Amino acid sequence: MPTGQRNFTALPVIDISGLYRDEPSQRQAVADQLGAAAREVGFFYITGHGIDPQLIAGLREASRALFAQPMPWKMRYYIGDAWGHKGYVPEGEEVYSKGRPDHKEAFDIGFEVPDDHPLVLAGTPLIGNNKWPELPGFKAAVSRYYEAVFALGRTLFRGFALALGQPEDAFESLVTCPPSKLRLIHYPVDLEAVDAPGIGAHTDYECFTLLLADQPGLEVMNDEGAWIDAPPCSVAGEEAFVINIGDMLEVMTAGAFPATSHRVRKVQQERYSFPLFFACDYHTRIRPLPQFANGSGDAGSYGELSIGEHMYSQAQQTYTYLKRKVEAGELAMSADALKPGSFGYTRPRTPAGP
Repeated sequence: MPTGQRNFTALPVIDISGLYRDEPSQRQAVADQLGAAAREVGFFYITGHGIDPQLIAGLREASRALFAQPMPWKMRYYIGDAWGHKGYVPEGEEVYSKGRPDHKEAFDIGFEVPDDHPLVLAGTPLIGNNKWPELPGFKAAVSRYYEAVFALGRTLFRGFALALGQPEDAFESLVTCPPSKLRLIHYPVDLEAVDAPGIGAHTDYECFTLLLADQPGLEVMNDEGAWIDAPPCSVAGEEAFVINIGDMLEVMTAGAFPATSHRVRKVQQERYSFPLFFACDYHTRIRPLPQFANGSGDAGSYGELSIGEHMYSQAQQTYTYLKRKVEAGELAMSADALKPGSFGYTRPRTPAGP
């Protein structure tokens, strides 16, 4: 992407209600806006999504109750003790950049899959049931929210298909049992925080992300290297979601939809953040779509990539418990693993290496 074409100073806002209309031209009109925002910014707000505010309120209440529990209780659900890479993530478990560990904790929920599912029986990483905490109302509230926001992700994926000149259902068969994770993230009050990075700059591994947050802190990098604030946004009383392009859509479009680097600034106030990372099925292998693969530009630098292997290798380089297993020889990274930060219009693609 040539310098100067993504020097945005704010995120666009797109009303996606047209994606739910019967008239194809209305759906295409929204898709065109999604495509333009993906090319020119990589981050944008959506309204008209139809998510019930009560579901959002229930998710927030459940999250506050969870993170208010004592640490020994929360560590009963430690992500490193559970199959499928789900559960509680204590402060310092994730490392995106050097320096002081991120002052945050999280609880990771995935696409619910029973123990007798073929992918679970085959030992597929990132796939399995959730480690639900014994907390009244938690599972019901979080499950309802997950189902609603995942359905919203399906709607957006149909919109992206139209934006890319594909049939509206072109990607439907790629999303049947995906490693799509919902994260409940809590940033406690930090009176020592300064106006500096919290979560290090990174791109998201999946196709795209749907985010709700209750406080500022998110920053997005434009092509001039400037950090642009992306605070919570409401339009006519409706909370907007922040949508950002991930690594997988960058591959599918050979960089036309670049994954955009972002970070969370360290802030003093308490903050809750809820990203849903929308992915295709684990064994899906993606490559640039024909109109990009056969064109000019960067198509040649994008080879075929396994979605699941990419996501798992990135996690193995980010989560402390997985890094320890790799170092001990208990786990092996894919031979095609890339280093974190290998995508995005500001960074080259580089192998993880030894």
